[in-house]
Amino acid sequence: MHQVTIETGIMEANDHLAGHNRELYDEYGVYVINLMSAPGAGKTSVLEQTITRIKDDYKLGVIEGDLMTTMDADRMSALGIPAYQITTGTVCHLDARMVHNALHNFDIKGLDLLFIENVGNLVCPAEFNLGEHLKVMVYSVVEGAEKPKKYPVMFHEASVVLLNKIDLIPYAGVSLEELRRNVYSVNPEAMIFPLSCRTGEGFDAWIDWLRTHLNAKIAGKGLVGKS
Repeated sequence: MHQVTIETGIMEANDHLAGHNRELYDEYGVYVINLMSAPGAGKTSVLEQTITRIKDDYKLGVIEGDLMTTMDADRMSALGIPAYQITTGTVCHLDARMVHNALHNFDIKGLDLLFIENVGNLVCPAEFNLGEHLKVMVYSVVEGAEKPKKYPVMFHEASVVLLNKIDLIPYAGVSLEELRRNVYSVNPEAMIFPLSCRTGEGFDAWIDWLRTHLNAKIAGKGLVGKS
């Protein structure tokens, strides 16, 4: 009972601060995407490819979360995008407090879109609200078709699921259709985009969808996303 009370208090405190983060995003007119995945799913590569395709049309920024090093933030900076690194040490996810503190040091004024690249973990990141407008999950198809059912939380929370590394399907023995069905079984409303960073396949569909939503936001029409 004591453990449940402590966990409830932690989540309530996180959600409270996440609300303040959202107020700040909305005050500055910045749309925020929380990008999540397991380690090795290709999250940073997907982000690089996405940024490359839209950076000439939108003002972008990135907050990077990782256990150690600034390697991912350095990759974003190399694209000419302002980036801020949060090093979490032993913590397997970002929380609202970490992002809130980062916003004191990273100016998001004037941005159209802020990506928050979460720590690579298949479970914990989905449980902590950062105040984001949209949760996007990157999933490597080589991880298997069964993972949505075995680890449903992140698949359920994400509005968009990017099925990465589809060029490896012939070598991985994974059925893309089975994987789709398993994603829909835990989240019937998910938008699913199969893609490959190596070949570029599937990125047009994902980028078209993203542009439509960003343009609606910028036009003041609002966007629908899970928070």
